[in-house]
Amino acid sequence: MHTLSNPDHVVLAGDILDWANTKTGQVRTLVLTVATLMAIVAVLMAWWKTRSFVGTLVAFVLAALVLWGISNLSVLKDKVGSEIEDKGAAVSVVHVADAGPAATGEAGRLS
Repeated sequence: MHTLSNPDHVVLAGDILDWANTKTGQVRTLVLTVATLMAIVAVLMAWWKTRSFVGTLVAFVLAALVLWGISNLSVLKDKVGSEIEDKGAAVSVVHVADAGPAATGEAGRLS
């Protein structure tokens, strides 16, 4: 494939994959940075609205859990995936001998 600016320059698939990996890393960093800023704002708002140490501490812990989850998505994916995978659960089948039709009427009463 030739680029429009330089027809002698060939872009290989490896170049595109490197570019995609670089952009993915940059987007991941951007998402983590924005989430961190939002967590700081949430903790400050919790303090501003409640003026309570407990409420602020709860907001801080929840923000830390969210940030940990965002930064460790691969760990969470592996844990959830191992819980969801079908391991082929054992199935037991019980055969009951045929006792004939159920008794009805006077003869079918049990004492």
